[in-house]
Amino acid sequence: MAKTTGKYSRLHKLVQYLQPHWQSVFLGILALFIVNGLGTYLPLLIRNAIDDLEIAFSFGPILRNILVIAGLASIMWCFRMASRILLFGTGRQVEFDLKQRMFEHLLSLEPSYFAENTAGDLINRATSDVDNIRRLVGFAVLSLANTLFAYALRLPVMLAIDPVLSLTAIAVYPLIMLLVQFFSHRLRSEQLAVQQALSNMSELVQEDMSGISLIKIYAQETNEQSEFQHLNQALLTANLKLAKTRNILFPVLGGMASISLLVLLAFGSRAIPSGGISVGDFVALLLYVEQLIFPTALLGFTITAYQRGEVSIDRIETILGVEPHIQNTDQSQRLDQEHVQGKLTAENLTFTYPGAAAPSLKQVSFQIQPGETVAIVGPVGSGKSTLANALPRLLDISAGQLFVDGHDVTQVHLRDLRNAIAYVPQDSFLFSTSLKNNIRYGNPLSDASEVEYVAKQAQIHDEVLNFPQRYKTIVGERGITLSGGQRQRTALSRALLVDAPILILDDALSSVDNQTATEILNNLSSGTQRKTVVFISHQLSAAAIADQILVMDQGEIVQIGTHNHLVQEPGLYQTLWNKQKLEEQLQ
Repeated sequence: MAKTTGKYSRLHKLVQYLQPHWQSVFLGILALFIVNGLGTYLPLLIRNAIDDLEIAFSFGPILRNILVIAGLASIMWCFRMASRILLFGTGRQVEFDLKQRMFEHLLSLEPSYFAENTAGDLINRATSDVDNIRRLVGFAVLSLANTLFAYALRLPVMLAIDPVLSLTAIAVYPLIMLLVQFFSHRLRSEQLAVQQALSNMSELVQEDMSGISLIKIYAQETNEQSEFQHLNQALLTANLKLAKTRNILFPVLGGMASISLLVLLAFGSRAIPSGGISVGDFVALLLYVEQLIFPTALLGFTITAYQRGEVSIDRIETILGVEPHIQNTDQSQRLDQEHVQGKLTAENLTFTYPGAAAPSLKQVSFQIQPGETVAIVGPVGSGKSTLANALPRLLDISAGQLFVDGHDVTQVHLRDLRNAIAYVPQDSFLFSTSLKNNIRYGNPLSDASEVEYVAKQAQIHDEVLNFPQRYKTIVGERGITLSGGQRQRTALSRALLVDAPILILDDALSSVDNQTATEILNNLSSGTQRKTVVFISHQLSAAAIADQILVMDQGEIVQIGTHNHLVQEPGLYQTLWNKQKLEEQLQ
């Protein structure tokens, strides 16, 4: 997977994040400049007022200076608030943009990516890491700009008042920079450890919540508690280690920054009696040094935000840098669904999973005519599901091997191809919403009559009528409130509602009894002639009604024919049929 490395590349990515919002960033930094400009002028105004008092005391000028100072301070407050709203708002905008980009990018990736990367880690990157970048482009940009303006505007004025005294007062600041640089790598590595520990714990929580039934069936609550405690302890240790480093660094930074004030008090108080500087100059220098202490001490927090942001930029760009293997090209052909007949052709289709030693599909060839019902049978691991996933191009197959109505599926626009194919996988995933919304997921505007019609075709309508809320029944996460057969038939209803010319069932009736499965398939085969049905099944009695049967073994098609033909022909199908009949007799 692609990974962003190097400080330049991270800075480049940060600039890219900010680029769409450059106007807000510019206005926010401009407001900070005005704040620091006024903050530089106020000590000079106070200096002049104090020096005037040494000449002659007058209440009128004092009141005037008080009002001017109060007015300028109020203006400073307004501009400071504006800068915070603009820059922190930019951070929120970048957070929104990144989350949107990540979600859209994840939707473009093929299923194999999610088999290699856990949901818990992806969720953590989309939340915690994006939040770190929000702080970086909000707080850190504000703090860095404020520190830069504070020194750029105040230091020349301080040098103009008394260069020796000013340089002596800020002589400790280079040591602060060296200290920050010394802790920089350590903070970054510790922040990375925290993020990884948080991802590990998120993965466990997500996995356990999904598999809660299995945990209870095998009474593994104690083991899962122990594993969570282990990961939680690792997160606590990583956080404490990071907190220890921060709690050492930041007070030291603050203390070193305060030394400058002590130096100025020590040397400046001696320069006044000798006439080296006036009382007003001394007060102005005190105010300037005081104004520089906070930005300097805040540098530690800024560095932490930057270190967190660096780690999070890498983790997010690792995802965004992944190029989808299956995507449209400029040469992708559009497919008019209204004219798709449903003819499927494979010519020496071969596919090997990445990292696998042997191909899952070997020189597979067949031809399925429009409107045919075709069963694919074979032992576990024979390549049936791989073939089913290849048809809607969920796998990155090579060109020139698989065709829909004569069109190479690798050259067809993905949306058009998948609109032409309704696919019900073996794992009948349902969303945590109502039955009605699950069925009409592929066509959200379908009315109740259409939903009920496909539910009847899938043989689940009568059972839905027995539910208290009927089609408004909430099925729970992943359809946990339904039985396996009900989930499969709900998923089948969803596929039927889109009325695609091609329907693929990947063992999608495995939890349904043979009689019901046969009735469902009869309903499908007696419907519109433009629908081609390809179903994978271990229920050979249901497969027997198919127009033709493809028998697979070890990634190859070893037999093709009708049930009546294959059951009489010595071979794998006859063996599987006899075995199933024997099992039925023994039950």
